[in-house]
Amino acid sequence: MFIRNKNISLKAYTDADYASSIVDRKSTSSYCALLSGNLVTWKSKKQSVVIRSIVEAEFWAMAQGICELLWLKIILEDLKIKYDGLVKLYCHNKYVISMAYNPVQHDKTKHTELDRHFIKEKLDNDMICTLYFFSRTTCI
Repeated sequence: MFIRNKNISLKAYTDADYASSIVDRKSTSSYCALLSGNLVTWKSKKQSVVIRSIVEAEFWAMAQGICELLWLKIILEDLKIKYDGLVKLYCHNKYVISMAYNPVQHDKTKHTELDRHFIKEKLDNDMICTLYFFSRTTCI
């Protein structure tokens, strides 16, 4: 059921697990996007390769969540709905959020470089903001 709300908001929640499949040790990353509190899109995807860290899975989920939010913003513009509000991306991994803001590239995070730079660019251009959320359950 969709709730009618005069205040438009765009936000997404991202989550990832690390090597959760006991068969092949592949991780699952997911996101869900909400428009004015209503769930409009979601995705949960098992990675095609074995990843080397939870950071990689979290960055993939964050990058995909950002793409989804930017796509929803374009759809709103096409529908002639003006949205100047803040686009919020929620992640429950404080370390990944701090790495997204940190311009220093560490040797241990080179495998996440593309997603990290994509996220950093959107943060620097004030297109999104990342927020921490604590949940006893995950989005997956």
